[in-house]
Amino acid sequence: MHDDDADLAARAADGDRRAFETLVRRHQAGLYGICRRITCDDQDALDALQDTLIILWRRIGEFEGRSRVSTWLYRVATNAAIDEVRRRSRRPDPAATLPEPADSGPSLSDRLADRLDLDRAVARLPPQFRAAIVLREYCGLSYQEIAEIRGIPVQTVKSQISRGRRALAELLGLPGAGATGGDR
Repeated sequence: MHDDDADLAARAADGDRRAFETLVRRHQAGLYGICRRITCDDQDALDALQDTLIILWRRIGEFEGRSRVSTWLYRVATNAAIDEVRRRSRRPDPAATLPEPADSGPSLSDRLADRLDLDRAVARLPPQFRAAIVLREYCGLSYQEIAEIRGIPVQTVKSQISRGRRALAELLGLPGAGATGGDR
């Protein structure tokens, strides 16, 4: 598939709209998933995905083939999602003035509640930690792949993931959250 992606990217760079559409269809779900995990909001994720696709179309000719096409695509999506988070942080939040909804029914299972707590905690991380955690824990990428996507050294990726995990532990009130420990 990687050679096929490279061929599609080369054809898209030559103006082949169908090749670009095929490449986008192939990776759209993964790109949206990254945007959604980083922005923690459906609409912001769609905005980031739209920005990603516009950037990809405009810059497909700049892809040099030094990495896999998917790595380049994920890098653009990650950066667009981080930019969207930064834009959102400058917008007023109308929901902040709304009262908390009353408990209207039976509680969710503990597992679902824990997942929601984790998602909320991830949403509170600084964008660079959030991106590193999402790419590692949700997408299962290696440190090297994350470094390529983010355009940063592997050691920086490891540091961001370690600091992000520590911040998550503190946000979730886990025992030993303040202690420093090795990265897994």
